Amino acid sequence: MELATVAAAVTSTAARPHGPFSSPRAVSVSWNNSPSLASTSRRCLSTPSRRRLRRWLPVTSAAVELREAAAGGGDSLRVTETPQPGSSVKFSVEVPTSIIRECYQTTLQEYAKRFKVPGFRPGKTIPENILINYVGPQHVQDATIEAILKHTLPQALSSVEERALEDSVRILTQFDDLRNSFSLDDVFRYDVAVDVVPEVRWLSEDKYKNLKVVVEIDEAVDAEKAAEKELQRRHKALGLLRVVAERGLQIGDLVVLDIFAESINSDGSKGEKISSAESTGFHLDTEETNNLVPGFLGSLIGIHPGEARSFPIQFPESFEQESLRGVHAQFTVVCKELFYRELPKMGDSLAVKLLPGCTTIDEVRERILERCKEVEKTAIEQATDNAILDQLGKLVEVDVPRALFQEQGQQLYGAKLLQLQAERKLDKDQLASLSTQRSVQAYLEDEKENITRIIKQMLAVGDVFKSENLQYSTEQLIKEVENSIAEFKQYNQDYDENNIRQQVQDVLEAAKVLEWLKENCTVEYIRR
Repeated sequence: MELATVAAAVTSTAARPHGPFSSPRAVSVSWNNSPSLASTSRRCLSTPSRRRLRRWLPVTSAAVELREAAAGGGDSLRVTETPQPGSSVKFSVEVPTSIIRECYQTTLQEYAKRFKVPGFRPGKTIPENILINYVGPQHVQDATIEAILKHTLPQALSSVEERALEDSVRILTQFDDLRNSFSLDDVFRYDVAVDVVPEVRWLSEDKYKNLKVVVEIDEAVDAEKAAEKELQRRHKALGLLRVVAERGLQIGDLVVLDIFAESINSDGSKGEKISSAESTGFHLDTEETNNLVPGFLGSLIGIHPGEARSFPIQFPESFEQESLRGVHAQFTVVCKELFYRELPKMGDSLAVKLLPGCTTIDEVRERILERCKEVEKTAIEQATDNAILDQLGKLVEVDVPRALFQEQGQQLYGAKLLQLQAERKLDKDQLASLSTQRSVQAYLEDEKENITRIIKQMLAVGDVFKSENLQYSTEQLIKEVENSIAEFKQYNQDYDENNIRQQVQDVLEAAKVLEWLKENCTVEYIRR
């Protein structure tokens, strides 16, 4: 972060007049510890990113440091630095009267140039008391305070210039307190804080060396099994549904159900209705039961059309919907319709219907298996990457700064919105409602643990990339930046090319680190 640019303006959440030093191109400095949230849908990529900064440098751990900083010649500022939690540094600044008076005179000169005071020709010297009365004493004082901050902030924060996170500077002292304590004859004091690049502390001496990773591969990823299921699915799609008239439900049937559910209290009495578990006209294929609550299908075997059954079930502790985990429920199910499939005989004559372009069943099997192997390979690679990153994040301790948390959280939320928009699940009104500060803040609170985990992984990756002197090509960077920009344009999203470039660099760094770790760590695969 170029701290010199901070001097361009200081904006406050409190309403106050714009003095002659206001600048529409200024870097915003938040007041009273109140960060502003940018529009997240405009600055989003689906990958972890770092705020723009110089490069990783170790964070000083000294308790308090007292120093003097020259402010453009003349008397020096007195600055006390105090490390704060969250990789933040607090600066208590004392500005001497010589600088205060200099800023005061500069303020008057600027007002004299900009305002036409009745009775005075342009360029004519305006007495100080007349100018102040014309502009307003409070406006002059406020503009002088802003001038002091503009003049002194770069010098006050110079010790962390190489480590400061962009847009993390915030004035801690209330502006009203600055007004009340302001005097041309006394030292001007204020507190300011800035977040700095956090230190990555490895929990073991060998850091990431000799890394051992266990990758769990879901059974559904198995290419052989997946290919067989896909062939069965295609075969079933060619069958005809026939009404079952003289028997009850059995495995292989398709049944239409009305499902009702209510919780059971600890004393056995009826509880509340479980709306999320209820459905009308629910189509259940008895051969595809992966998403069913254990025991549900078994309780329906033999049910006839028009019959209703009631039975208790306990939701497993691993159930996807957290509010239902471990809940005891009473289900009432009505069988509305019951069908069986009349399947055509499997043979070469069916090949072209199962997969266009094929002439034999063996060819169908071969091509489906080939595709499933590609999917399996991609899934295993992704699972390996995730496992390595997860393990890497567990090997470090990081005091995550607020600015970095806000930035990463907004990036992830924006990526989520972009994905939903790409999948046409959001219209413009829905996108606007989900892009409000309230929606973003709710996401940050709900996903705090996940965001922090990603930041730790991201910082660990950066440390490995630097330590191992890894590199990527300029051609790769240019190509990926162009692809990302094209994606933003495709969905009419505003974007910051510099921000995109930084994020793409993060992606490429992560790819290089993962490639290096795969070659230098032990990976064990377990099927589940």
